[in-house]
This record gives sequence, structure tokens and C-alpha cells, in this order.
Amino acid sequence: MTPARVPPGGAEVHTPRRSRRTAAALAGTAALALFSAACTGTPQGGGDDGSAQGKAVTITFWHGWSQDNETKAINDNIAAFEKSHPNIHVKVVGNIADDKSEQALRAGGADAPDVVSSFTTDNVGKFCSAKVWSDLTPFLKKDGIDPAKTFPSAMLTYSAYQGNQCSLPLLGDAYGLYYNKTAFAAAGITAPPKTFGEFEADAVKLTVPQGDGFKQLGFMPNYHGYESTPSHFLGQYGTDYFGKDGKSDIATDPKVAAMYTWQKALVGKLGGFDKLEKFRTGFGDEFSAKNPFTTGQVAMAIDGEWRTASLADDKPAFEWATAPFPVPDDQAATYGRGYQTGTIIGIANSSRKQTAAWELVKYLTTDTDAVVTFANAIHNVPSTLAALDSPKLDADPNFKTFLDIAKNPNSSTTPASVNGGAYQVSMQNLGYEFESGKQADLQAGLQATAKEIDAAIDQAK
Repeated sequence: MTPARVPPGGAEVHTPRRSRRTAAALAGTAALALFSAACTGTPQGGGDDGSAQGKAVTITFWHGWSQDNETKAINDNIAAFEKSHPNIHVKVVGNIADDKSEQALRAGGADAPDVVSSFTTDNVGKFCSAKVWSDLTPFLKKDGIDPAKTFPSAMLTYSAYQGNQCSLPLLGDAYGLYYNKTAFAAAGITAPPKTFGEFEADAVKLTVPQGDGFKQLGFMPNYHGYESTPSHFLGQYGTDYFGKDGKSDIATDPKVAAMYTWQKALVGKLGGFDKLEKFRTGFGDEFSAKNPFTTGQVAMAIDGEWRTASLADDKPAFEWATAPFPVPDDQAATYGRGYQTGTIIGIANSSRKQTAAWELVKYLTTDTDAVVTFANAIHNVPSTLAALDSPKLDADPNFKTFLDIAKNPNSSTTPASVNGGAYQVSMQNLGYEFESGKQADLQAGLQATAKEIDAAIDQAK
């Protein structure tokens, strides 16, 4: 396997929401590569634990949430589950990183969890192919649950791998456009842009030079910019990433080259790579009140639905609003789409209490009130179609933008791969080289990157 070229500071393997989870997810990606290779994939668990007949059963649920509002929300849902399933007791263990879950699942035994959640959808391909999480298809069929009629298509895509539905969505994230309404008014812009052509014009108009930098930048397009990643931009193109043969098609899909070309042209229009990078080094922490959109350093940003809660708390000194992120001019009819990801949940294949474990997974992922209550509490997008339309859902106009993106049939995600998000790291590394001018021949770069991706996948298999 050709090792991915990771620049200083690391490249983003897609990790849903919050920097506090990124480091754990990146570590988990590396650890799981070894774990996937070492695991025999032999089913060890059992289905009938007697819980269906009323026998008292205790199951263990590991999750990664750690903030007070998050742990309270999950504990409230567990309490509601236990009230409706009085014979099933749930031992909840929070703040568990993926690498610890992986080690426990590999070891098995009485101390291993029965139900596990993960923030890293990129690991679904590994979980499924290594058979450390059980295929949930038999459980879904037994209870008459049609996944395609229950979950948004993008969420269903990122929770399965090659027909193995080893996980289900447990809340989601959708990416859209945040824009400074005050700056828009000052620049004479009356509505958020819908196409990349409009977006580029607005980004230039909103840029206010100051010295050798900027007083205000219309948008930070550089790939080291917060959330400005190839995968998030490609979500506006509807890229497949892989052909029917399982090989990377990024060198032959014209939409991929179009994205890299568009991004680099925008870098040039906004002052050039070096000038933008210098400005970027003055940004505060992404997940703080010093976020460059919150401070007014940038007038537009691509970000997820959780930012609405942060902005409500941080109270920036300007009016702001949200909209879907623009789309390529030749795909104007798809406006309203966006990149999606989220949290996943599954049953340990080694669990001997899978009947009870499924009841918990089913409740957390398909019970409309449970999904809505959890979404309201932690400001994430609900992960079922019914919950997205629930009247109990908190949906102010700025948050509703992301609900609509989640429901949009053109919204997409990054597909699962046997070696996780390694292909996204390879594509991001190409982005760094192309935007900075180190790689002048895009097509040659795409071809080399496609070969790197295929070689890494073959090695992982």
C-alpha cells in the first residue's frame, strides 16, 4: 500500500461534527486498519437471549458522547427505553473512542459491549467487512422495517457496505451555507447564491482588502480552511467516487476534475493561495467563539447544522442566516442538496444478547419520538424520514435549512470503503498539492491518486 501523504497538522478523514472527536476518529481509522486485518470475522454471538419471552437481560451500550447535554439526552432515551422494555436493562458507558471499542470487539468476552455507536461513518466498510458488527438485515426483515422507507437515502448509504447493513443511522449532519446578512446588505447582495457562478461573484464582492491581507474575506476556499474539504464540495456535484467494478473513478469522472478546477480558480480570484493561507493562520479555533465566521473574518462559510446552536450562544455582532450551499451552474436544478454524514450504531457480532441488543438499536434509530427528542437535545439532524417531518421537532428557519437538505433526494455522502476514509485523505492530499501549485497537471494527479486509492484498498482486502 502506498502510504497517504499527510501534510503538517493532518488531513481530514471525514469525521462528523466537532473537533473534539476528530483526533479520536483519526486514531480509530489507523487502529481499525490493523484491527480489520487481524479480525477473523467469525460470528461468535447468539440471537435468542430469552428477552423476547420476558427474561431479564442486561446489555452494555458504549457511545462517544461526552458533553453534559449529550449524555443527559442519551440517558433520557435509555430511561424511556427501559420503561417500555422493563425486562431489558442497559448499562451505558459514555465517552468511548473508536479505538477502545475496536479493541474490545476484537477481544470479545464478557467485558465487550453489546451495542456500539460511532461518530466515524468512514469506518462502516471496516466494521462490515471484518464482521465485528452484525448484519442488521435479518432483524429489520423480522420486524417488517423497510430501510428505504425509513431512513434518508444518503444516511442509508453511509451505514452499509456492499449489501451488509451492519449499522443504522443515529442522528445525522448536513452541510450548508452560512452567510453574514449584514455584510450582504452592505455589499448590495439581496439573496444567498444558488450556483457557483453567483457564489464566486458574491465572494469577490464581499472581500474587503486591508494591507497585505483582508479586513473581510468573502469565503475561505483553501482545503485547510474549516470544513472546506474535497468531500464536502463534491457533495454538491453528486460524485460516486468508485465505479461498478469497485475501482476509483476519480480520474474519469469529469465532476471530480470540475470540482478541483473550480476550487483552484476561486482561490485565484480571492487573492491567491499564499495570501489566503497567511490570512487563515489568524483564524481562531473552529469550535469556539473565535471561529472566523463568528468573528466576521469571513462572510460566508460551509458548515454543519450544529453551528446554528453555537451562533445562538456566541451572538456575533451581525445578522446571519443559512441556505443550501450552491451547486455547479450546470446542475442548477439540484440546488438544495448537500453533503451528509452522521453517527452510526450497531450490534457487536460477539454479543450473546442480540435479541435484546436489537430492541435497543431499533428503539434508538426508528422510534420517532426517541429520534426527535435526541435531535432536539443535541442540535443534530433527525435520521428518519418520519422524524424529519415530526411537528415535535425544533425547526427554526436557520435549522430547517438542514432538515430540507437531509430530505433532498439529491443530497449525497461519501461511500463506505474497506479501508475507511483513506481514499478521502488521498484526495485531500491531491487538493493541497493542486491548490498550492505543487501539482500543475490535474489529470496526472487524479490518475496517480486513483492508483494510490486502488492499491490501498487491494492491500486492505
